[in-house]
Amino acid sequence: MSKYKEIKGFKVQTLASDTAASAIAAGTWSSGGNMNTGRFGNGASRNSSATTSVVAFAGFTSPPLTARNETEQYNGSTWTEVANVNTSRGQVGGSGSSDSAALVFGGEVYPTPANQTLTESWNGTAWTEVNDLNTAGRGMGNTGTSTAALAVSGTGRSGFTEIYNGSTWTESGDIPSNRTYPNVFGITTSAISAGGDIPPATTDALSFNGTSWSPITSLNSATSTGHAFGTSTDGLSVGTTTTEYWNGSSWTEVAEIATPRQEGGAAGVSNDGLICGGTPPSTTAATEEFTAPSDFTQINLGQVYYNSGSNAFKVTAQPVAGGTWASIANVNTARSSILLTGAGTSTEGIFFGGLEPSISTKTEDWNGSAWTEVNDLNNGLRDGAGTGAYNSAMAAGGDSSPVTDNAETWNGTSWSNITEMGQAREGLGMAGATNTAVIVFGGGPTSDAQIWNGSSWTEIADLNTPRKFFPGVGTSTSALAIGGDVTAVTESWNGSTWTEVNDLNTARGSSGGSGTGNTSALCFGGYISPASTKKNETESWNGTSWTEINNLGTARSNGGAAGNSGNAAFYASGNTGSATAVAEQFTVPEANKTITVS
Repeated sequence: MSKYKEIKGFKVQTLASDTAASAIAAGTWSSGGNMNTGRFGNGASRNSSATTSVVAFAGFTSPPLTARNETEQYNGSTWTEVANVNTSRGQVGGSGSSDSAALVFGGEVYPTPANQTLTESWNGTAWTEVNDLNTAGRGMGNTGTSTAALAVSGTGRSGFTEIYNGSTWTESGDIPSNRTYPNVFGITTSAISAGGDIPPATTDALSFNGTSWSPITSLNSATSTGHAFGTSTDGLSVGTTTTEYWNGSSWTEVAEIATPRQEGGAAGVSNDGLICGGTPPSTTAATEEFTAPSDFTQINLGQVYYNSGSNAFKVTAQPVAGGTWASIANVNTARSSILLTGAGTSTEGIFFGGLEPSISTKTEDWNGSAWTEVNDLNNGLRDGAGTGAYNSAMAAGGDSSPVTDNAETWNGTSWSNITEMGQAREGLGMAGATNTAVIVFGGGPTSDAQIWNGSSWTEIADLNTPRKFFPGVGTSTSALAIGGDVTAVTESWNGSTWTEVNDLNTARGSSGGSGTGNTSALCFGGYISPASTKKNETESWNGTSWTEINNLGTARSNGGAAGNSGNAAFYASGNTGSATAVAEQFTVPEANKTITVS
């Protein structure tokens, strides 16, 4: 077969040629060698073809805040100090194609704060001052090589875009909505800007054609002060923890970094790159490397492929209706009234708080095979909410005697108190992929909703139906509020408004939920009136309606739930009439089918 055609809307192609299902999805982050000087706001060569040819330069150390001029060269395992930048500064722009061809521009001199236009060129041995930027600034988006670089917006630059041609900077089309710290990757004639602080942090993404910027599909999670590398059709945008892959038409969340950070240096291509340095919670010297297998290892669900060996079309899919719950290891401490205080995926997650019978501060980590007690919450919590990743989570609200507006974030090691929500509530819903982009809604009961951008809370559109004791799933821009005390009402959030959609089949309260957005989710367990009547029903949401599928093994409510999709979740502990230590995991087996073609 020399030409492939669409079959009922599916893309037909060979496995080897499937760029939409590239091996990037199977890529992972791993630790590299530490820098000699921990720093943030540093630059790095950007378009190197491997992590063995990188140079990082300038930046800030703290405390006290100090501008640096050190340059370090990476050989794949060790950083070595080489010749210094001429002018110490931080929050610089950086570009380059290797460890012997780089550019540093802009930034801030400290302790006498002043945005800079200074540009210096690196030849592998020394830095030389070349022509300055037209407009001083720091916190710019930046990409390109040492002879063809892009400097995008930033503090003091009012959205200005400038292009370097190897000798001079020229102003080009401004980026819409002046922003700082956008994640920019690509080349001067074809680049992507992802996120940035407008404020607050945004999911906006735009493409640049060398002259002007145009909107493209938004990120899944708002981000700023992050990192990026790759081309305009094959790149990565890395937030504080989240990594999103751009394939030229859509964003896909892939492996998360181990050390949450902002304002580090970044270099590489989509399947082979690194980030180095960064902050918070403290200035770090850590390096993490992203690598993806060279061979195809993952099939996009729903894609159709032609098998030249057997002369047959095959489709690989995961029909949710075939999913089942299976027992996994019991949690260490049985508890109830946890109410959705869980975060992560079905194989990497945490749950926290609850009633033991006293209000609990305990946190347990799930690694896919066992539960481990880790550092406690700062505040005991029951009937609160949780969301995020296993190493970047948030807990908020609940009953700490009395009901509280407390909020805490988890960085993979410990909990930290953050700014209170401003309204005490229990039984609230919550959604967000990480602890830097979270929405809370309802509870108490109330219909109020707020968004957290990593530093502050802002009021957003209210729920249509005030309620409490219900799961929220998804992200800060695509979420569901499911059921509640005791109702079947479901509402969908699109980033600006709540819309009532089709109801659950079984009205319930204090159920568990999982999902990455408002188009794919699970709802399971819970109670009906009276509250002593526990349920084991599981329902699947396809973006339009709920369908009953296989039940939980143990009927219960108020458990700790987490899941990264509508076809994978865990449900830990909870209330069967008394506290239970039971935990279950929902998985969907792959189904392989052959399509006969005449």
